Amino acid sequence: MKKQQEPVSYGGYLQLDKILSSQDLKSDELNAHAHDEMLFIVIHQTYELWFKQILFELDSVKVMFQNDYVDERNIGIAVSRLQRIVEIEKVLIDQIRILETMTPLDFLDFRNFLTPASGFQSYQFRELEIKLGLKTDKRIKYSQQAYHVLYPEEIQERLLDLEKQPTLFGLLESWLERTPFLELTGFNFIDAYRKAVDKMLAGERAVIENSNLDADDKLGRLQLMSASEKHFDSMLDEDKHNQLIREGRRRLSYKATLAALFINLYRDQPILHLPYRLLSEILDIDELLSTWRYRHALMVLRMIGRKTGTGGSAGYGYLKSTAESHRVFADLFNLSTFLIPRSDLPDLPEKMEKSLSFYFTQQGK
Repeated sequence: MKKQQEPVSYGGYLQLDKILSSQDLKSDELNAHAHDEMLFIVIHQTYELWFKQILFELDSVKVMFQNDYVDERNIGIAVSRLQRIVEIEKVLIDQIRILETMTPLDFLDFRNFLTPASGFQSYQFRELEIKLGLKTDKRIKYSQQAYHVLYPEEIQERLLDLEKQPTLFGLLESWLERTPFLELTGFNFIDAYRKAVDKMLAGERAVIENSNLDADDKLGRLQLMSASEKHFDSMLDEDKHNQLIREGRRRLSYKATLAALFINLYRDQPILHLPYRLLSEILDIDELLSTWRYRHALMVLRMIGRKTGTGGSAGYGYLKSTAESHRVFADLFNLSTFLIPRSDLPDLPEKMEKSLSFYFTQQGK
């Protein structure tokens, strides 16, 4: 017999007694009431709840990509869940504006009571970085220490174990490497792309050489053209791409990079709409996370200036450096360097174009 459901109340279902009784002001405990400490606590508790939701969505997407075969029906679900993460990140950024209604003097009323606590100690945020694919050797050190040593032993083990698990970056790379678009018969993408790039660059160079620019300006533009040609050369030559990986200047494998480039160039093909949206949502997640870091750094500068953080970090300097360095999907951003105009795109063979389209025939016609 099915168990009969007990009546549910709003407060009981949400466990509001626990949530609303978890704002204990340190300033009140020390008989030095600071009004804005309540706002500070609520904002950061809200951050942690949103981090929990982001991790929940991210874990579900990772599961979809963990097998050698990804059910294409799941791509749309993954896109919608990644889009949800994007919308949550926008809320995280907007929350900074609420926190900034607290003035620096308001913060000083209780800041010293927080030492040595620090936002860096948010283990959920560290989990998010790891699950996205931030590599340990790419992290900016916190007070000249490895990030995990600042946590209790149990949390350290949890974070170090997570570093051994598949990341969104690694799963995306594997999925891109398995996409069939580059191996369909009758079309050699890289050869066709090379010819299109050579034609485009030759046209741009001819425009500069035949222009009415003065000699110095023309020389400067031609030098920029040479730099652009070198960029394209690194995409067209697998050995050069792999050398950039060894130097730490690229991370995504050559095959995965070509697949992502193909998806971006031919995204107007119906079958490529969802893969393109998947890549776009991942870019948005990375961009907004960097935006949040930077806005957080500016907020800290506004609140405490160049003071040392309560946890012992360099404060603003540390936060600003992470905004610039802790990017996970920089290679996807870099793909824009290698895009060419739609008018220069190589034509796809008819058979391949049909395979990338919603192509139907009506019997009897």
